[in-house]
Amino acid sequence: MSVRIPDVLPDEDVLDFVQRQHGAFDARLYQQVLGAANALKEGDAAIGVAAADEDSRQRARVLLSRTRLGDVHAHPPFEDRLHVFSLEAWDAARWRRVADWTLGQLKAFLLTADEASVHDVLDGLPSDVIACVVKLMSDAELKAVGGRVFHPLPGSRVGARGYLGARLQPNSPTDHPEDIQWQVFNGWAFAVGDVVLGTNPVSSEPASVAAVEAALHDVLVTFGLTDVMPHCVLSHIDVQAQVEALRPGTTGIWFQSLGGNEAANRTFDVTLEKMVAHAAARTGKWGLYFETGQGADATNGHHHGTDMLIHESRKYGFARALKRRVAVAQASAGRDAAPWVHVNDVAGFIGPEVFRTREQLVRCCLEDIVMGKLHGLTLGLDVCSTLHMDVTLDDLGWCQEQLAEAGPAYLMALPTRNDPMLSYLTTSFQDHVRLRERYGLKVDDRMWAFFQELGVIDADGRPTEHFGDPRHVYAHYRRRRGDTRTEEELRAEAEAQMARVRARGVPLAVGHGETPWTLEPALEEDLRRLYEDAKVGLWSELSDATVESLSGAVRLRTCSEDRRDYILHPPSGESLDDASQTVVRALRERHAGRWDAQLVVSDGLDPRSLMDAGHLAPFLDTLRAELGAQGWSVAPEVLVVKHGRVRAGYQVGRLLFGDEGDARPRALVHVIGERPGSGHHAYSAYLTAPAASTWAQPGAVDHDRTRLIAGISDTSVRPEDAAREAVRILAELATSAGTVAPSAGDLAAMTSAGTVAPSAGNSAAMG
Repeated sequence: MSVRIPDVLPDEDVLDFVQRQHGAFDARLYQQVLGAANALKEGDAAIGVAAADEDSRQRARVLLSRTRLGDVHAHPPFEDRLHVFSLEAWDAARWRRVADWTLGQLKAFLLTADEASVHDVLDGLPSDVIACVVKLMSDAELKAVGGRVFHPLPGSRVGARGYLGARLQPNSPTDHPEDIQWQVFNGWAFAVGDVVLGTNPVSSEPASVAAVEAALHDVLVTFGLTDVMPHCVLSHIDVQAQVEALRPGTTGIWFQSLGGNEAANRTFDVTLEKMVAHAAARTGKWGLYFETGQGADATNGHHHGTDMLIHESRKYGFARALKRRVAVAQASAGRDAAPWVHVNDVAGFIGPEVFRTREQLVRCCLEDIVMGKLHGLTLGLDVCSTLHMDVTLDDLGWCQEQLAEAGPAYLMALPTRNDPMLSYLTTSFQDHVRLRERYGLKVDDRMWAFFQELGVIDADGRPTEHFGDPRHVYAHYRRRRGDTRTEEELRAEAEAQMARVRARGVPLAVGHGETPWTLEPALEEDLRRLYEDAKVGLWSELSDATVESLSGAVRLRTCSEDRRDYILHPPSGESLDDASQTVVRALRERHAGRWDAQLVVSDGLDPRSLMDAGHLAPFLDTLRAELGAQGWSVAPEVLVVKHGRVRAGYQVGRLLFGDEGDARPRALVHVIGERPGSGHHAYSAYLTAPAASTWAQPGAVDHDRTRLIAGISDTSVRPEDAAREAVRILAELATSAGTVAPSAGDLAAMTSAGTVAPSAGNSAAMG
């Protein structure tokens, strides 16, 4: 359903319009008018708050421009504790100076006042007001506001006017420390990487996270940069805290994805109390690193009838309040209150259900830059797209150039535009080189001096003969560790290590094309080959032969009409159709409670991951054997879901296992083809094992109760190894369910590692 606004009376504001239409305040119509003022995005249309046409959109904006800030603040589109907590960092005195302004007046002020005057009112602007004024701005106006308001991180030039930083994102399909360190060397060879070394881990198990933390920390220690920039493993914040407790001093800045309301945050296994406690623990130099993104709340079913822009703004309000708590913690510890807190807006990571085109991607990023800056935050961007969006490799370059004018604090940085683990498109090292050259931008002064010391740029900042050569950086790394071997020996060792990294599917950028900001031609060719391969995978169908090869296969399907519907409208793949629900209920009757574990297979976004030789069969065979050895009773059937998403598995579990009077754990292992693009044709295993009584409660089982093993293939995480890890994790989940799995082993003695959301930068990936 879309929102149609037929007419607007002279001097009428939003509240007057709602009153005229309904004779009284109507909360739903109010939400719809606010949403109708937004630029068109598929995510708003899905929840019924998008304008029906351009005329309705412009009328909604007229109404909004006439509305007083005080009236917007007095009529929150929804309320929860997070909304209340965010007001903790809100300055009521400054608010009183602007409360009687209309949103149109606020927009004019932001576009014309000097920067100091704008800074003077920011703390007085609540999140809903910030979202609403952004709705009124054109792209050009958003660029203008973004380009004149800056919030550099304390003691640095990160986020300052004229600077464009980079978060190095050294991701590995297997969490291999060698892959991770070499991508750091690679970025620094291009004089890129000054904000944070931030790895998205495949595994969020504390031991694995600790190993990645150690690899990143080692590089910073070796080069003497521990006081210049932090490192971060983007696992769940609880796991980062566990690692710090086990190995004090080895973690850097702490990360967490944030939602715009309490219910969405619970999907990420985040509570208000938990985040306040973590903020209170950040008494050192490095504080908190948040990632957000429009659409994550709605795609996880927690939109509260409210548009994506307001949810995103409330995430920044939450971050602003937590930043204040970090400052208080620092002051209480006797340090200067200088919170190193920043936000990365991961716009585009979810997919076409949020928005589809390059123009919408730019609009979304511009909105988020301005909302972040109006909250007083240092905000970076992951200008990214998934392979099922209508945004190409070449489109990303255009998007980056549009957004550079708005002054984001930083962008992502990888060897190419393709992430080798997350299988999505983002910013390459050489994109940074191009943007710096084109717009006259710099990196943080301390890291610029470091890059000159490395010898990859000269005193004037121009590339040297070592520019783009990670072997040169590696030689410096070894020398700083006291290695006295010859340059020739070190380069030979570097070549051998780089070959191993590439063999694991991680590209390294060495040298360049015709200009320092273009990829070396062979690497460019590989990048485009992977891109085309991903498009093939995205539109593939799971073959009948694959299904028939599975012993005991039972075919199910979701409500998706076809592959296109499944890709463009993810909710259609989250629930079984009526016929399939009947099949599962009949299966439950036939099982009569004999089995406590069920295997489910869904095609996902790359069905080839299940069809390639050596992929699915070794996982399922090893899993069955290992589960049986641990005392689990595994149902003989494999449920094969056509057009299935993660939540379809939760529905299977509820229909199959739900029993209000049974406290014993019931396990469901859901195998799903991952996003294509890495070349690995990998799949994931989603592991859920609550009590049967929990399965019985509608909505009680969601992503916050599920653990994930990602990147499973014959060339990344080996299927047999993944199966054994799955059994170990299920034992922990069974223990944390409050009882012991039906085995004769030591499961009761095992301590649960907690529920860990996926670490893909945005937990909406689980959808």
